[in-house]
Amino acid sequence: MTRVVVLAGGVGGSKFTLGVREALARRGDPAATVVVNTGDDLWLSGVRLQPDIDSVLYALGGQNDTVRGWGRAGDTERVNAELQAWGAGWPWFTLGDLDLGTHLARTGWLRDGLSVTEVVARLSARWPLGVTLLPMTDSEADTWVRLESGEVLHFQEWWTRHRATLAPRAFENPGLVGAVPAPGVVEAIAAADVVLLAPSNPVVSIGPILAVPGVRDALAATSARVVGVSPIIGGAVVRGMADVCLTAIGVDTAADAVAAHYGSRTAGGVLDAWLLAEEDAALAPAVAAVGITPVVAPLWMTDVAASAAIADAALAAAAR
Repeated sequence: MTRVVVLAGGVGGSKFTLGVREALARRGDPAATVVVNTGDDLWLSGVRLQPDIDSVLYALGGQNDTVRGWGRAGDTERVNAELQAWGAGWPWFTLGDLDLGTHLARTGWLRDGLSVTEVVARLSARWPLGVTLLPMTDSEADTWVRLESGEVLHFQEWWTRHRATLAPRAFENPGLVGAVPAPGVVEAIAAADVVLLAPSNPVVSIGPILAVPGVRDALAATSARVVGVSPIIGGAVVRGMADVCLTAIGVDTAADAVAAHYGSRTAGGVLDAWLLAEEDAALAPAVAAVGITPVVAPLWMTDVAASAAIADAALAAAAR
């Protein structure tokens, strides 16, 4: 059995995880561990939301809304409308009724004393996911955006309300001070044959996972090959506003620049190999120049089959 660990977040991470599950099932290796970003988490109207956890959970459980790209399929918004009538919550942040059921269950279990890891395990038991989901940490590690104006906003307000139009100076996760990886994360990385970085936002999805104290050390120590998949195709982001995030930390919106941002394991970074889109084949030498093996492959995740093909390419790169 090939032991695979995926670091993931957001819609890109959920699509890629579906592809990994499909690729491994075809090989007769259906098991994988997915470590999910919890930097997007927040408290809203008294309940704890974990958007990236839920995106991966719903996608693997076949419950996600594939049209909107987030939330539950067939959801309604009666409770959300009532919250707005009371002036509660955020008028620009929609909570679906089915989705709210997940948040209420999560919040109740957390208040009963369960850890985030234990709550994720309970949520995972509802549908046959085919993978093990783990949060990056049990600590609250919400991402905050420090603007050029000096104001500080929760990531979700900056991202969802303002659509990343307010110039960011830095992204911070103060809750990671003194945090540790969730139980099983370091162990899964240590035992892995392959570690895959999903084509998620490098700054606010993968970045917080790598910032959890102990995760980079685990990646440095593992005997597994670490392969990343570029979220940049043809010099543009596939989804969302990752280009704004990259610019804020001084990284160009280019596949080779993101690879260099992650860095080669031989030079203290995290990558052994990097998948570039066919549109970016000319950037392969620049990736090789920083000590990372470039692999050119089709990277558009148009459906599960295409995502599985990308996962196959990543697994093949690890085997070289």
